Amino acid sequence: MIGWLGAAYPWVKAAHLIFVIFWLAGLFMVPRHYIYHSAVLPRSPEDALWIKREAVLARVILNPSMILSWLLGLMLAFDVGAWSQEWFHAKLLLVVGLTGYHGWVSSYRMQLARGQRPLSDKMLRIMNEVPGIATALIVILVIVRPF
Repeated sequence: MIGWLGAAYPWVKAAHLIFVIFWLAGLFMVPRHYIYHSAVLPRSPEDALWIKREAVLARVILNPSMILSWLLGLMLAFDVGAWSQEWFHAKLLLVVGLTGYHGWVSSYRMQLARGQRPLSDKMLRIMNEVPGIATALIVILVIVRPF
């Protein structure tokens, strides 16, 4: 059965995967940036460099990749009728969680830019594991489809 995407389906799927990879690469990088950024003095020249690096990462990689991942993923979901499949509901919940994590990453960037350092190095390292765990679960759901 061919959905409304027709012959474009594999291209949309490939683009979805490419932008998911970009998005996750950014989500893996940002907390590591925050660990290094937190170690510098607020309002120092090095602090200004970290603020700029983090803003560019968000503007060039994170935000566009997240938006395109969502748009392309929703196109695929509608094309194959994924809404009736239980594995998809679990995947969607995890992707919503990753989007929330993305929001946290963005808000924490703004806190660092204001000179605030609310989280410890250890907590930032723990937060750095969130996208990896979510990714592993999402891949299992998509490939294995355990339910």
